[in-house]
Amino acid sequence: MASKANVIFNVVLLSVVISVGNVIRLKVNPFDREIKRALGYHNDSLLNFTELSGQYGFASEEHTVTTEDGYILTIFRIKSKRCQQFKSPPVILMHGLIQSSDGWLNAGPNAGLAYLIADACYDLWVGNQRGNYYSRKHIHLDPDRDSKFWQFSVDEIGLYDIPATIDYVLRNTGEEKLNYIGFSQGAGTFFIMCSERPGYCDKANVLIALAPATRHTHSKSVMFRKICESVRKLEGVLTLTGVHELFSKGAFVQELLAFLCKFRATSEMICGTVVGVLDSFHPGSISAETLQVMIGYVPAGTSTHNMARYGQSMRTEKFQKFDYGRGRNLGIYGTEQPPSYNLTAVTVPCVTFYGRNDYIVDPKDVFWLVNQLPNVLGTEEIADPLWNHFDMTYSQYVNKMLFPKVHQYLQKYSRS
Repeated sequence: MASKANVIFNVVLLSVVISVGNVIRLKVNPFDREIKRALGYHNDSLLNFTELSGQYGFASEEHTVTTEDGYILTIFRIKSKRCQQFKSPPVILMHGLIQSSDGWLNAGPNAGLAYLIADACYDLWVGNQRGNYYSRKHIHLDPDRDSKFWQFSVDEIGLYDIPATIDYVLRNTGEEKLNYIGFSQGAGTFFIMCSERPGYCDKANVLIALAPATRHTHSKSVMFRKICESVRKLEGVLTLTGVHELFSKGAFVQELLAFLCKFRATSEMICGTVVGVLDSFHPGSISAETLQVMIGYVPAGTSTHNMARYGQSMRTEKFQKFDYGRGRNLGIYGTEQPPSYNLTAVTVPCVTFYGRNDYIVDPKDVFWLVNQLPNVLGTEEIADPLWNHFDMTYSQYVNKMLFPKVHQYLQKYSRS
């Protein structure tokens, strides 16, 4: 049996390899979609949101949202063709770190949360946050040339992206309020919005927070910690050498894994192992077919600055803004230490879901968060004791373990 030291060394080495490989963004994809199809890639891994949902009987629309600071976000509206009437108000479903809207479809029509919510006849809007491949645009800045494009973290996403998405959906549906579901970063950025943008919490009837990411004090994933803390330490060096974007779709490692995992026989052995080491192991929860599909969409990209921000969140017991150091903090915030976010401002009724085996958002950090919130509807542990972080999006058991409870809370705050 391998020693603990050897296991840790191998995890650290794999972390370094994955990090370096995801810095190298291929300017030209070696295989176009038709070649990949001929090589045996799973067809679902090659489609965009509207194509993928359309082939399973869902109608989707592509919309463009422009934030106050000029970022152009692509969001999707998806409805089941079998529904004659749709419940109100609309629902926003928001992804986590290095994900995109496509992640909610990757588990297929029987388990993908976007399919399940839309098939229950909700008017569902699936968002994308700045920096992923659907939201790699700006009214002035070129992400391939202007480093300023990448000077963002969850702080800016919560300040600008979430409010802009909410306003767009309300404006286009004529509703005064909506229901919001956020996974990991998608929930954490909602909390930031409530703290920084007075009145915006009042635009939601309910917040359903799936493994909400705030602080990461107790994250147990060795690989996740090593990656984030390494980027935190090396952010200055990386940006000086022109590395402003990390984990983009089309990066060398993503393309390599997609190639190696295109077969069912190798998808669990290779991609399943990578997912398990990054999070925790839950054998059979993410099917071999879903692994074949999801690797075509993740990682979806983010900024080096954002990854450094996650590295900081592991070194504090607070949920606070980016720490630039005492000198810069004084100039930016007026204090030597970065301010903590005001979680008492999250006045919207909130329910949190968590997994006992989540190594990225540890239950201890979820409980800490819940104790700060003023209007908690419930704290729901997924019944499966091996349920982990990625299961919230990709498990084949989402339809049994997660969706019924989510549906219950949506029904409470919806009307036919």
